[in-house]
Amino acid sequence: MSTIAAPASLSTRMGWFSRAEAWLDSKGKAAWIAAMVLGFIFFWPIGLALLGYMIWSKRMFNSSCNRSRNSHKFTAMRSSGNSAFDAYKTETLRRLEDEQENFEAFMKRLRDAKDKAEFDQFMDDRAKTAKETRESEDA
Repeated sequence: MSTIAAPASLSTRMGWFSRAEAWLDSKGKAAWIAAMVLGFIFFWPIGLALLGYMIWSKRMFNSSCNRSRNSHKFTAMRSSGNSAFDAYKTETLRRLEDEQENFEAFMKRLRDAKDKAEFDQFMDDRAKTAKETRESEDA
């Protein structure tokens, strides 16, 4: 397994936390678990913070690490030797990526609409409460 060095400009732009996160991601899920266990051994709040971060960022529940997820992407782009199949595969992957982008945009609009409806309901309830308070003070 060879490691690819990041360009100097990339490593200088990334903070120490981002570099540590990228390094642990490149080593896999076992590295995250080892870091968490060592954190608990040396200073328990560090282990607890790592556990919380792993749960919050969904690293704890991924079935595979980033390295294996990215390797599938490169395998899909490798030529099979059959130009007709490669053209079909390229078109299908492009179509699926477009569908995924459209679906993600739809989900974002849906979440935004739900958030707006909840906020509008909150503001209406707040205005209603304020109006009732003013009416009871006037009476």
